[in-house]
Amino acid sequence: MAQIISIGASQHIDLLKARLGQETKPFEKNGLVLNLDESPAGKLTFLNCRFADFRGRGQGDADNQALLKNLIAEVISDIIMSHWEAMLLKNIIRENYYYFAEEDKETIFSQAILNINNNADGPCKSIYWFKRKNEIIHKINEFLRSNNNIVIDGFIRFRLKEYLGELKEAAEKAVDDFLMEREYKEFIQLLKYFVETQEPRLGVVHVLNSSNGDYCLFDDQLRPVKSDQVGGFFVDLIEGEINCEDLLVSALVTIAPREVVLHYCNEHIPAATLSTIRSVFGERLKECTGCDLCTTRVKN
Repeated sequence: MAQIISIGASQHIDLLKARLGQETKPFEKNGLVLNLDESPAGKLTFLNCRFADFRGRGQGDADNQALLKNLIAEVISDIIMSHWEAMLLKNIIRENYYYFAEEDKETIFSQAILNINNNADGPCKSIYWFKRKNEIIHKINEFLRSNNNIVIDGFIRFRLKEYLGELKEAAEKAVDDFLMEREYKEFIQLLKYFVETQEPRLGVVHVLNSSNGDYCLFDDQLRPVKSDQVGGFFVDLIEGEINCEDLLVSALVTIAPREVVLHYCNEHIPAATLSTIRSVFGERLKECTGCDLCTTRVKN
């Protein structure tokens, strides 16, 4: 007679029953019918599983037992991935980053979900999802080779430490990303305040980028901006050329012109720099995609 395999869990019992029924349904035509008995035990509920071979032929009890254990590993791993994983991540965030506001925790959780899938979506996301699932299946199969009882809650806690470690790393990176984003937004607000409250040194500043990565600044008369027009602070501002994106932003903030015109003659302005300039200058910013200045002033 086939041995009973017991599955204990604190949640998702009905889902476990339904999934096990679906996975074993195809074997009924061969006389293998899954018997399930449910029994509560404190906070846990146990499902006692056993294959009944009504035809008494074909595979032996040992083969039926191995088949059932493989199906159980498949179902448990899928439910851990589809239902436990989000809860585990939220618990990690709640326990380790309790000092964040609830809204911030939700933002961190959403980023953590992206992190565990390497920021991938669609089919690429499935690659990382199935990789984690396969690792869990392997662990469950390994455990069931010598055990007929498994408690999912305890198995996750004590046998899936590497998996939990991945979730913790994803949450930790999400917190770092969140803090960096918040610091960036605070920095942008500070720059915006500085631009809005100080007296403009120039009415208009034209920004051109060359193919070698330098930037050229010109005033409304198309004359190169000199270092004394930015307070003499930027020693690298020579004949209107700037060699660093950060220095470009700093120069524009110091000048605080009423209008900034970006010329995309060679399209070498990095996305992060563009985002910063757009955020800081808002309606003061004009973006040119092609004009006489673009073609005549930057030759590189």
